[in-house]
Amino acid sequence: QVQLVESGGGLVQAGGSLRLSCAASGRTCDSYCMGWFRQAPGKGREFVAGTSRSGGSTRHADSVKGRFTISRDNAKNTVYLQMNNLKPEDTAVYYCAADRALFSTFAPNDMDYWGKGTLVTVSS
Repeated sequence: QVQLVESGGGLVQAGGSLRLSCAASGRTCDSYCMGWFRQAPGKGREFVAGTSRSGGSTRHADSVKGRFTISRDNAKNTVYLQMNNLKPEDTAVYYCAADRALFSTFAPNDMDYWGKGTLVTVSS
């Protein structure tokens, strides 16, 4: 089992940047595919970005491509989400999640463990 704790959220103006971190404990991070998801008020949870166990393969939602980058440092048991050129529509609670599968679909229902989330608010 793994415990996930997100940090780095906050209030930022449109066009600004934030870097989210997800610290994993309990088991080593490299045992899981890792993903970032978000949930805006009144909406469902959606995939943002995902990375393979080694970090050699990544995937990003079309809505964030070119602006967000997922990365991981398995030596530090940490996954990051660098968010640049933020827009008001990026406002949401951002969650880190882990999948025990060797290859993840990054569908929210397939993820095995979740953090409690960190709030990102982008003002216009």
